[in-house]
Amino acid sequence: MSSRRPVIGIATQTLPAVPGERQACWLMGRSYIEELRKVGAVPWVIPLVPHDPDTLQEIFNRLDGVFITGGVDVDPSRYGEPKTELCGTTDTDRDAVEIALLKHALAAKLPVLAVCRGIQILNVTCGGTLYQDVHAQVPAALKHDFFPTPDRPSRKYLAHDITVKAGSRMRNILGDAVVPVNSMHHQAIKDLAPRLAATAFAPDGIIEGVEGVDDQYVVAVQWHPEELTETQPGMARLFTTFAQAASAA
Repeated sequence: MSSRRPVIGIATQTLPAVPGERQACWLMGRSYIEELRKVGAVPWVIPLVPHDPDTLQEIFNRLDGVFITGGVDVDPSRYGEPKTELCGTTDTDRDAVEIALLKHALAAKLPVLAVCRGIQILNVTCGGTLYQDVHAQVPAALKHDFFPTPDRPSRKYLAHDITVKAGSRMRNILGDAVVPVNSMHHQAIKDLAPRLAATAFAPDGIIEGVEGVDDQYVVAVQWHPEELTETQPGMARLFTTFAQAASAA
């Protein structure tokens, strides 16, 4: 195993310009960066420059793993649907860069860890589709959109349990058959991509976790484990096992 700290690529998200106040920015939440740094990885924050594939490829070639984070909705055009009023804000540059990043990682057999929006863009990259809004399109669904508000600011709120499939990589990492998770999403996997296996489910049947169907480390969850690592050892293991896989890549 290499003694060099693994370099993990993380695509950013667009913060639009405000005339007279700020130019457009690329940004990423600190908690994602801190969790990677805590497990010994070197986070590499990637600019959204889909118009410059040569620069992106130079970055991709230096990576040992890929981490895909939460964020705005995936544009439905990426999975062959028109965008309806059910879909929220999108970021076309982020979609393009993350799809390119994931295609590189899958082709190069780099470890992939994805959370929230990450599981969705991974599924789309691999040929799957999404619900543009779970509440509207899945009548029997639980409430999944526990977004922080001034009255309920915590991102650590445990909204529901998930059931984890026996014998899966996910079960081996999380350690338990039933795990409480937070929930801050209104979209979810509809048609699962053929190269992914569903390994965790909400009580209403919504897919909460997937992994690759081969030996490559590809793990994705619909919740936000970066907020739960201090209270749930299984959540911390998502990051430590990912970093270990990237070190060995």
